[in-house]
Amino acid sequence: MATSSTSSAWAEPAAGGPLAGLKVLELGQLIAGPFAAKTLADFGAEVIKIEPPDGGDPLRRWRLLKDGTSVWWQLQSRNKRSVALDLKDPEAQAVVRELALEADVLIENFRPGALEGFGLAPEALMEANPRLIVLRVSGYGQTGPYRDKPGFGVVAEAMGGLRHLSGEPGRVPVRVGVSIGDTLAALHGVIGVLMALHERGQSGRGQIIDVALYEAVFNCMESLLPEYSAFGAVRGPAGSALPGIAPSNAYACRDGQVLVAGNGDSIFRRLMTAIGREDLAADPALADNTGRVVRVQEIDAAIGAWTAGRTVDEVLAALDAAAVPVGRIYTAADIAHDPHYAAREMLLPVTMADGSTLTVPGIVPKLSRTPGSHRRNAPALGQDTDEVLAALRAKREAEG
Repeated sequence: MATSSTSSAWAEPAAGGPLAGLKVLELGQLIAGPFAAKTLADFGAEVIKIEPPDGGDPLRRWRLLKDGTSVWWQLQSRNKRSVALDLKDPEAQAVVRELALEADVLIENFRPGALEGFGLAPEALMEANPRLIVLRVSGYGQTGPYRDKPGFGVVAEAMGGLRHLSGEPGRVPVRVGVSIGDTLAALHGVIGVLMALHERGQSGRGQIIDVALYEAVFNCMESLLPEYSAFGAVRGPAGSALPGIAPSNAYACRDGQVLVAGNGDSIFRRLMTAIGREDLAADPALADNTGRVVRVQEIDAAIGAWTAGRTVDEVLAALDAAAVPVGRIYTAADIAHDPHYAAREMLLPVTMADGSTLTVPGIVPKLSRTPGSHRRNAPALGQDTDEVLAALRAKREAEG
């Protein structure tokens, strides 16, 4: 990892965490790039986030605000430092170049060409620091005929094939209720960074990672393209069911709904026995998935008739006893009061500046020996600007 023998704008390595000592410079805003940086920061990376002085990252003002700042911000920017710089200003660009000299990773999610427009072309930064790894996240990637189009996650989800599958047959496709395209791209970016770091350990050289939002979504679309290639099949929306796998669906109860996944052969037999349909459990035509798919409507009707007369808790208890995968459809309130979430440390209480407590999601994945941690709250805009700039001045003076 990059080091310096003189004073540095970068903090000392965080105690613990597998990425302690990794220096990450975050440019861009909103979701994909910052989520990637947040994931690295959770595991010990030192992240300096560059924000525009006039308002900062727009995510600070998205959705529900507490004391003028989004509570989403407290999750997305934990463990980071904030430096307020206008990247259109040549002096600010010079500061970024100085920081990039010591950085291990630079993350940006501007439209292609924007970084070059700021005088911060990755190739130039890497010429000055050959070990630098640059993660570039954009809607359509850095090449191809669509590269210059503005691309948000919602458009990428549609282009990647996800939106067409979402919703009920014959109705307007619906959106997944979170920015899943951005998050998938961020996670692909993190994977790319970790692979590039591993390779750098052998070659000593950095490289550019090009992540397109639509490609991150498309990469998760399972057999969508091969089925079209082999059979001309265009998969469509299937509501709450999982097409081609049976039974796996949502079923109405007296006081809500449950999800039941009885698509394993032995699980199916246990499920049918539990609902009093031993005839279906013993039917040789339903012994494997191929036969069950043919009669999925009959199977769904049998399960639905059984759940309709029971409460969610009664269904959960009966199917848990039969070792059949089943679950309620969780709301935020369900999550906040669930004992398993608590036991797994996924409900993380954070003390805010005013002394109040905010619960945010815990850290994943869980490493046994070097786990991630919440080391500092999300910063105020420009909170660390003076400290970072002072350290850079001291470094220049020390170097003569």
